Amino acid sequence: MNTARGSFSFPGPWLGGVSLIAGPLLLLTGTLLRLGVPFFFPDQLTAYGERPELIATAYAMFLAGTVALWPGVVAVAARVGVTRPGWAVWGGSLVVFGLFARAFHYGVNTFAFALADSVGVSAATQAVGAYYGRREWVVSSLTAAVMIGWIVLAIGCYLSGTLRAVPAVALGLMSGLMIGVLKGSTWASAVQVAGLVVAFVPLGVTLLRGADRPSRRAVLRTVPLVLLFIAGSVVLGQLG
Repeated sequence: MNTARGSFSFPGPWLGGVSLIAGPLLLLTGTLLRLGVPFFFPDQLTAYGERPELIATAYAMFLAGTVALWPGVVAVAARVGVTRPGWAVWGGSLVVFGLFARAFHYGVNTFAFALADSVGVSAATQAVGAYYGRREWVVSSLTAAVMIGWIVLAIGCYLSGTLRAVPAVALGLMSGLMIGVLKGSTWASAVQVAGLVVAFVPLGVTLLRGADRPSRRAVLRTVPLVLLFIAGSVVLGQLG
């Protein structure tokens, strides 16, 4: 009996490629939209009180980019792992754990904005200040992963030939991106996220160009289902 099976890799070139393009661009958009607002949370909340649509959009874009980025990181780690499995496992794992931490903080950000809407900016500022004074062990313990993960992954990308020297260095800049609740944007953070764009977007384009083209039947069957799922997810999420 023939037991040969076709090769399969998760997340695959389509999901991985789209993630490597969309994730960094969303992160950069969110970063740039809040440039000019002082960095720390009292000023971030004051800016939200004055321009709620702009600040909420900036934070939503960054959160969307954080969520969208994980398949791309997994795809990059898979490429690195072909020749450098140790660097792939450690780099990919640490970066994904760091993305969990950022998603947690952006959930707190969203709640802080809801507090500002309901009880005012001053009360929301006091609440966030109280959060910073509270001992938290799970997410705060991932700070090292946030700082080290991108460097480890960047080295693995360079050693494996996944990225050349300049994009690898650009990827490593992400290790300096500050983490925490209601941390704003600086020109340094804009450069760091732009480094992610330089490193990942061309790689995403390469993955998509090398992907097998789906049949017309598969496209007609899959696209409506994906759009229906997205629409249903949005509606269900708004219903609570």
